[in-house]
Amino acid sequence: MTTIAIVETFLVAPRWLFVRIETESGIVGWGEATCEGQSETVRTAVHQLSELLIGRDALRIEDHWQVLTKGSFYRGGPILASAVSGLDQALWDIAGKYYGAPVHQLLGGPVRDRIRVYGWIGGDEPAEIRDQISARIEAGLTAVKMNASGRMGALASVADLDAVVQRVATAREVLGDDRDVAVDFHGRFTLANVRRVAPLLEPYRPFFLEEPVVPENSHLIGEVVRCTTTPISTGERLYNRQEFLPVLQAGIAVAQPDLAHAGGITEVRKIATLAEVYDVQLAPHCPLGPIALAACLQVGFATPNFLIQEQSIGIHYNQGAEVLDYCLDQTPLTFVDGYVSRLTAPGLGIEIDEHAVRTADKRGHAWRSPTWRHPDGSYAEW
Repeated sequence: MTTIAIVETFLVAPRWLFVRIETESGIVGWGEATCEGQSETVRTAVHQLSELLIGRDALRIEDHWQVLTKGSFYRGGPILASAVSGLDQALWDIAGKYYGAPVHQLLGGPVRDRIRVYGWIGGDEPAEIRDQISARIEAGLTAVKMNASGRMGALASVADLDAVVQRVATAREVLGDDRDVAVDFHGRFTLANVRRVAPLLEPYRPFFLEEPVVPENSHLIGEVVRCTTTPISTGERLYNRQEFLPVLQAGIAVAQPDLAHAGGITEVRKIATLAEVYDVQLAPHCPLGPIALAACLQVGFATPNFLIQEQSIGIHYNQGAEVLDYCLDQTPLTFVDGYVSRLTAPGLGIEIDEHAVRTADKRGHAWRSPTWRHPDGSYAEW
């Protein structure tokens, strides 16, 4: 009844990759394997990995995860981990629909009835902070996230550092003391720049400082933690527990795995449990589509150390489609007073508009990350 019969992928605007698994009895599960700028490559990986699933029981989720992640001599990294993530989410969706329960019930049941969410303001070169925050407040959000800066030199100028501080100061002024602003460094800062600017931001009490250095420099996170009292977060470009362990040991306050990159629901639940040992909160990275968001929320409803959920409705990257455009019913992902209520429908808790997805896939997309250079022509961290 739950034998896997079909695995399909759909490359849809603005920059997402959806995965659809159907069983022989007609149960359909959806997942999201988006890897921004590399989704065509992930699509190929999904279809190659699907050879390990066709003809097997969809309900053996943990067994499938073990085979998909460890069954090859070469494994891991963003491409394969994203492919596994999309497949894993779809399998959990099938399981929930088979048992007639939302995924969080299968994960042990809810520990909360609603989840706080935050939204993005600004683009890669932040501007008009005041107006954008005001719009988010009017939309009912109680927390926002902003980029600290655009491209930064290895040793930033006083003007560049002051601009970062001024933007955060403006955000705090508009938000007041009862709302939060997270500041995303996007890995654009060297350790030297972080040490200079992080203490200057402390009077404005950021919710957290995100990804202060690039993930390959995770061994420096401890130095960042020690230079400021502001909570430090990272993890959107870490793909398993083994990669999270050193930053947890270094003292981060918030872990940010991405359910479309870090092994899906199965692995992120394990990352959350590991984080709990270090008194670290979970705040999954998710500037993506509705399926990834629903998967994050399902984990959040069943995870004690869950802090807040990122969501990308209205984000500057969403050109050509919005988060809810592929949902038949947008109600489950409606935000009230900055929160989303517990999803109660079986599986991931949302219903995908398959016709819209198939139509969008015919158009496809070719989203790419921008490539930046400094005034001298040298490469700049994105």
